[in-house]
Amino acid sequence: MSSESAVVSVRSNCVSSVTKFAQILKILSVVYRLVQSNKYATKRDIYYRNMQLFGSQATVDSIVDDLSCLLKAPRRSLHVLATTKGLIAGDLQYMEEDGTRIDCHCSSAAVQLSSNISGIRNIVSSAKFVLIVEKDATFQTLLDEDFCSKLHPCIMITGKGVPDVNSRLMVRKLWDVLHIPVFALVDADPHGIEIMCIYKYGSLSMSFEAHSLTIPSLMWLGLLPSDIQRLRVHQDALVPLTHRDEIKLNSLLKRPFLTSHPNWKKEMALMQQTKVKAEIQALATIAPDFLTSVYLPNKLLYGGWV
Repeated sequence: MSSESAVVSVRSNCVSSVTKFAQILKILSVVYRLVQSNKYATKRDIYYRNMQLFGSQATVDSIVDDLSCLLKAPRRSLHVLATTKGLIAGDLQYMEEDGTRIDCHCSSAAVQLSSNISGIRNIVSSAKFVLIVEKDATFQTLLDEDFCSKLHPCIMITGKGVPDVNSRLMVRKLWDVLHIPVFALVDADPHGIEIMCIYKYGSLSMSFEAHSLTIPSLMWLGLLPSDIQRLRVHQDALVPLTHRDEIKLNSLLKRPFLTSHPNWKKEMALMQQTKVKAEIQALATIAPDFLTSVYLPNKLLYGGWV
């Protein structure tokens, strides 16, 4: 967190902030009742309790995050849960807070992540690593081809793009409990790199909770910009960087946490130099099953990560 944080005063006797004051008070009263009764609610539930007062879901989201920061308590301690979108599969069994036993062993369908990750207990797994997959489409491909049991038993998880808090909490919980490596499989583009950085270093909006949401040892398995050259991916599968991509890439390269990762900077500099990006699906131009039969097994076997 930046030490130059701005402090905003919200007062009840000021016309410009009286609505915000009422919204904060309303959410505090909801949180108080939830904690007293040991019940949980999603941010969506809170919004629907008084749509007229809040006006939008974004207002509730912002105030809950502000209160969490103000009280120095994680959102789950306020008994407010986020609606989950992440999926998980692989060599993993655990029990949810209500006693439901979950078995994530690879099948044609993945398991949706729990809304209350902190309530998960009795985790059992023989997995050798956790693989974070950026996109749902890639995740489903790996699932269909039974990747979890092909090379080594593993656990796969996807946040379906930019990860929600529950996806990040689950990866962190697995890392804390199982003490196994965590790899990221993202597109070779600035957006994919940014998503990987959220898992490893955290996001600006949740910086006050970074200690419980990040995986400092996360490794970039693919798709690396250097892989595009090394594997001679067909030019038709490569896409030129847009102006927005170049701005995002320059912004990422300036982030202070990358000073400790010269190999990541090297890969990003290569992307900057070649001015092209590629999706993981570009590997299918080499062979339809290249990702699961050649690329990932060789990467994991010979240490092809940075």
